[in-house]
Amino acid sequence: MNVIINIDGGSRGNPGPAGAGVVIRAADDGTVLQQAGVFLGTATNNVAEYRGLIEGLRRAETLGAKQIEVLSDSELLVRQMNGQYRVKNAGLKPLFEKANSLAGRFDRFSIRHVRREQNTLADEMANKAMNLKRTVEE
Repeated sequence: MNVIINIDGGSRGNPGPAGAGVVIRAADDGTVLQQAGVFLGTATNNVAEYRGLIEGLRRAETLGAKQIEVLSDSELLVRQMNGQYRVKNAGLKPLFEKANSLAGRFDRFSIRHVRREQNTLADEMANKAMNLKRTVEE
């Protein structure tokens, strides 16, 4: 199975109440397979972005996906995952390592940057989780 995963993370205040959004779609026809918002408690924007990536990869693995394309509006996360930027922040290093470990479980993994307006559903899910202060699934 090939899937496209839109991810987003946000924090109200930096750090502040944070959430991550994940939308997993079938690559062939765009059918939404899962969408969720995860409340993270207090975190930074960048931590929330990584937590969204990790959540998306875990969910895709559970669905049995073999080939993954991740779309994120976080240029920092995308460039770090693609090896263009080093991860200097000590708080992000374990999240980066976990994301890389999960990404390695798939036959094919790619990640690319998209503009914010191409990531609205994942953003909505992150905001729902922050608003409700709990994980939401739709």
